[in-house]
Amino acid sequence: MLLFYLYLFNFGLFFLFLFLFVKTLQQATQSRATEMSTMAAGKLLLAPVATQFGCSMSTRFFLKPLSFKVNSPLFRNFAAKVRASPAIATFETVLETTLNENEPKAKEQVLACPICYETLIWNGDPVFSVDSTPRSTLKCNTCKKSYSGNETHLDLTVASGTKKYGENMPASSELFRLPIVSFLYERGWRQAFSIWGGFPGPEKEFEMMKDYLNPVIGGSIIDASCASGLFSRLFQKSGLFSLVVALDYSETMLKQCYDFIKQEENISNENLILVRADIARLPFASSSIDAVHAGAALHCWPSPSSGVAEINRILRPGGVFIATTYVVDGPYSFIPFLSPIRETIAQVSGSHIFLSDRELKDLCITCGLVDVTCVRNGRFVMISARKPA
Repeated sequence: MLLFYLYLFNFGLFFLFLFLFVKTLQQATQSRATEMSTMAAGKLLLAPVATQFGCSMSTRFFLKPLSFKVNSPLFRNFAAKVRASPAIATFETVLETTLNENEPKAKEQVLACPICYETLIWNGDPVFSVDSTPRSTLKCNTCKKSYSGNETHLDLTVASGTKKYGENMPASSELFRLPIVSFLYERGWRQAFSIWGGFPGPEKEFEMMKDYLNPVIGGSIIDASCASGLFSRLFQKSGLFSLVVALDYSETMLKQCYDFIKQEENISNENLILVRADIARLPFASSSIDAVHAGAALHCWPSPSSGVAEINRILRPGGVFIATTYVVDGPYSFIPFLSPIRETIAQVSGSHIFLSDRELKDLCITCGLVDVTCVRNGRFVMISARKPA
C-alpha cells in the first residue's frame, strides 16, 4: 500500500512539473511572438530561444532534443510561423514545396486558369522574370488546357491557343492593339492627357497613390491595362513590391512595354512579368493579389463593373484598388441629353464616359469594395478603394 501511495505521489509531481514547464514556455513565447514571426526556415533553434527566454535548466534539458530534431536535415524543409493571440502564441509548421522541384512555389500560385480559376502548374522554370516567364508553359489540371508565351509575355486569355476561332473586342480595346498607337503612347499620346484631362503625369500620380499603397507595401501589384508600362516600370524601380505584373489585352502594347524595360537602366528583370489577359477574366487565383492599379484605363474597359468585380475577386482581404480616369462634369454637365449620348457612345465604341465622381464611387461600392475615396484635378480623378478585411 505504501508503494502505491508513493507511486501516486511521484505521478502527481511529474504532472505538476509538466504543467509548470508548459506554463513557463507559453509565457515566454507570448512575450517574444513578434520576434519569432521573423525567423526563417532552418534557423529555428529552440534551445537558444529557451536560453533567451530565461527558462530554467530543467526546461532547457527538455528542449535540447527538440532543438536537435528541428535542426536536423529531416526537418530543414519546415518553415515555422508564429500566430500570436492575447492568451498564447502557437507554432505552426508547414512543409515547403521543395520536395518536388517541378511544383510551383507559393508566390507562383497566384497565376490561375482564366476558365476555371484553378492554379496553373508550371512546366518550365517556375521563376517570375521578364526573360524566363514568357518561355514557360503552364497547364490547368482541371481544364487540361495549356498556356504559353512568346518572346515578351505570357498569353493567359481564354482564347489563347485557338486556331480557327477569332474574337474581336470593342473599338476602344481594338484601337490599342494597333502598332501605331502602341508606338505613340509614350511619344505624345499619354502626355496629351495632362493638357485636356488634367492628369498630373506618371511620376506625380505615383507619388499621389503611395499613401493608399502603404498598407500593402512588400506585396504583389498588378498594373492593369498597363499599355507601354509607364507605371509598371515605376513600380518595379521603386522596390516597394515583391512582384509586379504588367497586364494588358494588347499584344503590341506588351511588346512595347518589353522593349522599354530592356532599354531602361536600373530596373530589375526579376519579379516582373508581362501577361496578356482580359480585364473581365483575370488569370489569378481568388484573394491572391495585394494591389491593383489601373492608370487612365477604366473608361476604356468594355464593362467597368465586370472589371472591378474581377479585381475584387483577386484582391486579398484588405487589398487596394487604385484607378485614374477622367470625369465629364462641370460645364459639360449642362449639355442636353448627355446621358443618352453617353450610352450611345458606349454601345458603339465600348468606351465609357463618367459623368461624376459619385458614379465612380457607386461603381466600386456596388462591386463590393469599401473605403472609396476620390481626388480631383480638373477632369482628372484618382479613385482608391479596398477589399473588406
